[in-house]
Amino acid sequence: MATFLTSPIQGFVVAFLLVVVTYFYSKLHYKRFKQNAHIPQHPPSLLWGHLAIFDKFSKQGAADRHPDAIFAQMRQALGQPPIMVVDNWPIVPPMVIIASHEVAEQVSKPSKEFQYSVPKSPSTTNLVNLIGPNSILNKQNEEWKAIRKRFNPGFAPQHLMTLLPVIVEKSMLYLEAIDRSVATGEAFALEQATTNLTFDIIGAVAMNEDMGAQHPDPTQQGQLVRMYKELIRTYADDKLSLPWWLIPRVHLKRRKLGNRISEELRAIVRRNFGEMNAKSNPGKSRNRSRTVLALSLQDINTLTPEILEETCDQLKTFLFAGHDTTSSAILWSVYELSRTPHALKAVRDELDQLFGPGAAHDPAIVREKLLAPGGDEIVHRMTYISAVLKEVLRLYPPAGSIRLAKAKSGLIVTTSQGEYDLSGVWLYLNHTIIGRDPAVFGDTADAFVPERWLQSEGVPASAYRPFERGPRNCIGQELAVIEARIIIALLAGRFEFTKVGCGETELGKDGKPIIDDNGQFKVKSEMYSTIAITAKPVDGMVVKVKLAPTTR
Repeated sequence: MATFLTSPIQGFVVAFLLVVVTYFYSKLHYKRFKQNAHIPQHPPSLLWGHLAIFDKFSKQGAADRHPDAIFAQMRQALGQPPIMVVDNWPIVPPMVIIASHEVAEQVSKPSKEFQYSVPKSPSTTNLVNLIGPNSILNKQNEEWKAIRKRFNPGFAPQHLMTLLPVIVEKSMLYLEAIDRSVATGEAFALEQATTNLTFDIIGAVAMNEDMGAQHPDPTQQGQLVRMYKELIRTYADDKLSLPWWLIPRVHLKRRKLGNRISEELRAIVRRNFGEMNAKSNPGKSRNRSRTVLALSLQDINTLTPEILEETCDQLKTFLFAGHDTTSSAILWSVYELSRTPHALKAVRDELDQLFGPGAAHDPAIVREKLLAPGGDEIVHRMTYISAVLKEVLRLYPPAGSIRLAKAKSGLIVTTSQGEYDLSGVWLYLNHTIIGRDPAVFGDTADAFVPERWLQSEGVPASAYRPFERGPRNCIGQELAVIEARIIIALLAGRFEFTKVGCGETELGKDGKPIIDDNGQFKVKSEMYSTIAITAKPVDGMVVKVKLAPTTR
């Protein structure tokens, strides 16, 4: 036995294992304690990094709240530094949370080193089944620029106003769905109907297709819509974007659904390409349509497999992004207006000026005036509604922006605490923390105050980032704003919403709402965002609704 233990082979194995263990220990020790030691952070552990600390802060509030709220608590405990490292490797790579709008601006603006701003990170790989590997979100530098240039005409402000008929007509179906809830008087999740509406609009805008999303019977909705919803549900509460090896069954389901969505889109692309080809001469621009689909196929004479897949992936991206942000903004606008009587009155006063006293209560009158000559001017004159929307997006941004500069790329940022080299680490421009910065927004940083956007001086441009800034800003932001303005106007003019459950109004002894110092109704429990790829109201915005009074 002694001979066996001291044999050359056994000694070699032991020595080899010691070398391997020492190597990985030194690598892990460097990664945890030295690589980002110059950046503010909580003390990491060798084995868990910040995972245990993240879990500790997760348990200090609602378990399903958005991770941005947890990052905000972690930063608060550190003394609110402008940047902060969160090392949750190996679940996700180490990440620098950017909490200052001034630092975020340095990352998002073009520079000598980064012509189109610091590149987007590969974090979207977790969304590959939703947006496809060829998505514009995954493109970098000149390749990204070429795709952005191709799609820009479809999102030009002048063209977007030609989409008013589509937005208005789809919104009429939405109002009919809410009217049915008025008739029943029962509580319902407003998110369902709102998501159906925005799906319908982006389907028409992106590829001139009827998505059938607003059919009263969910089982009769369009196949694409049902598959998208099922796929999105697989991302619910995935706070850390878990890798496939931790949730293999979920990733397999995502892949199957992603493939089915792609197959549906391929059929649509082939059909549209055939129709466009039949209507034009080879080699010439086929039509003046500016849908994402038409622009993708513009000047294409042969639908190669590569072009087909590229087109499908861009459609997947716009179908997701084009319905998601707008839906959330509408839901939060309904919530904040329902608990802020002076803001709701200001919106209705504006509607009286635009459509006539009490006219906004009747969707037919609103529809007629928006579709008549000058309807686009009415949308542009929705000043207070625009302020409501900006304030909602400040408080409840749908997502942040994740960037990555290669190691030794020279990404140096200047902060109030000095300069930092951020090369080689993920950068998370945290729009939630930036949008609620007391240094910018004062004592009302967490309050809904639309009036702040009506002042000529005040908020620095770089502090408002729900659509990001710089070259990689959201191409569809103007469409989202136009769409949301119209829908908020239709809802505020016709309905009165009352929150049920989370965020419900607290009543005083006299049975009337208690109003706080900001002129808002106090609530029994705070509403908050959860995560389902992007930030969403935790309960789908459960409300009761009734018709607004015709005279106010």
